[in-house]
Amino acid sequence: MSETPDSAVHAVRTYIEQHRAAFLGDLAEWLRIPSVSARPDRAGDVRRSAEWLAAKLTETGFTTVEVWDTDGAPAVFAEWPSDDPDAPTVLVYGHHDVQPAAREDGWHTDPFEPTVVDGRMYARGAADDKGQVFFHTLGVRAHLAVTGRTAPAVNLKLIVEGEEESGSPHFRTLVETHAERLAADAVIVSDTGMWSETTPTVCTGMRGVADCEIALYGPDQDIHSGSFGGAVPNPATVAGRIVAALHDADEHVAIPGFYEGVTELSDAERALVAELPFDEDAWLRTAKSHGTLGEAGFSTLERVWARPTAEVNGIGGGYQGPGGKTIVPASAQLKLSFRLVAGQDPAKIELAVRDWLAGLVPAGIRYEIVFGAPTRPCLTPLDHPALKAVAGAMSRAFDGAKVRYTREGGSGPAADLQDVLEAPVLFLGISVPSDGWHAPNEKIELDLLMKGVETTAHLWGDLPAALGPVAERPGPVRRISAGSAASGTAPRRVAGAPQ
Repeated sequence: MSETPDSAVHAVRTYIEQHRAAFLGDLAEWLRIPSVSARPDRAGDVRRSAEWLAAKLTETGFTTVEVWDTDGAPAVFAEWPSDDPDAPTVLVYGHHDVQPAAREDGWHTDPFEPTVVDGRMYARGAADDKGQVFFHTLGVRAHLAVTGRTAPAVNLKLIVEGEEESGSPHFRTLVETHAERLAADAVIVSDTGMWSETTPTVCTGMRGVADCEIALYGPDQDIHSGSFGGAVPNPATVAGRIVAALHDADEHVAIPGFYEGVTELSDAERALVAELPFDEDAWLRTAKSHGTLGEAGFSTLERVWARPTAEVNGIGGGYQGPGGKTIVPASAQLKLSFRLVAGQDPAKIELAVRDWLAGLVPAGIRYEIVFGAPTRPCLTPLDHPALKAVAGAMSRAFDGAKVRYTREGGSGPAADLQDVLEAPVLFLGISVPSDGWHAPNEKIELDLLMKGVETTAHLWGDLPAALGPVAERPGPVRRISAGSAASGTAPRRVAGAPQ
């Protein structure tokens, strides 16, 4: 079916409006399942959520749908091969688990009984992330309806994990185990948001993170500061000196080698950041803070999106009770975290921190340093054709509005997909800051949710031309082997671990 861009936008919008009520009814049903991965007593609900989604994806038309078990909560995998043998393969990521929520936390309604008020649906998971996962089901149906296709224009896959809100502890292993099944030319992460209701944006990167705990030991017990102070090393003093040594006078991280490999912002990228309607006073109010401070030479947004950081997350040691207690404490503790940007390697950061720390701790102080599991940074080049396709599809959904670019200061499992699958990661989300992720009264703007549906309906038709023929597709890509599920030979199957 050949249509002009305007007629295609109208056809997609008409189809979505005709199916909006049923779609929202299904979403509300899913949101009623309290799939809180952090609570062991909700494990059954997390599995019920996975099975509900698997059944709904089968109903949508995905030809292979499976529930994949992990050592923690189950994930859902689905795929729908294209009829076009040269079609690119796209993998959509999201998660079906949610944060804990209870009415007494400050909710105006039951967090697991979806309530629609003034065009907003209030429920835990409405925005993070069930709503943004679910818009793909109506989006692909709209894509088929308006193009007359019986299968998508791309080989479409979904991986929807069940532990993102618990730190994705088993996700990388899951991706490594099923790398061939998950192989893709591009990954779309729908677990992000936009700048605002009136400023559509596409996120182009997330920072990584490395964190550590440092324990410092001095005397074998607390000792009298009058009898021994000034003559033996004090672990609390050493902790203070470590913290003071983290940054120089310009708030640069002072650990030798810390900035090695950092991908610097280009002038064009800085100009794009400056285009955003950023209100620093409003941002400070959101941050519950009273002034900005950070690396010299960079704006606030550049600092939180595109620069690496070192933060003290906790510090303790010695007497903390009322009144005085004149001691040299036996121990002190520090918790540090490092946000990382493209070009930084968490393993090298760990080595740099260990070497730096060894040079600061004096004789007479014993110490231990333990690092948690790192998350790598990821970044989509601004000139990547798939990114342009995402922005173009979103612009059509938003009536031709200019789509701007942002980054995310936080961290997530997207980098695992980028690393293991060797595919570019792109972000597609329509949530806005007022949606209140992780907070009481989380909601989703229903009109914006439909814009997400529209965007995907256009995107699946646009990506084949953007990515081009197989031989011309950019970036290292693991091709799908003959006889894989993406070839269409695998039987339809719901639930159970993959064969």
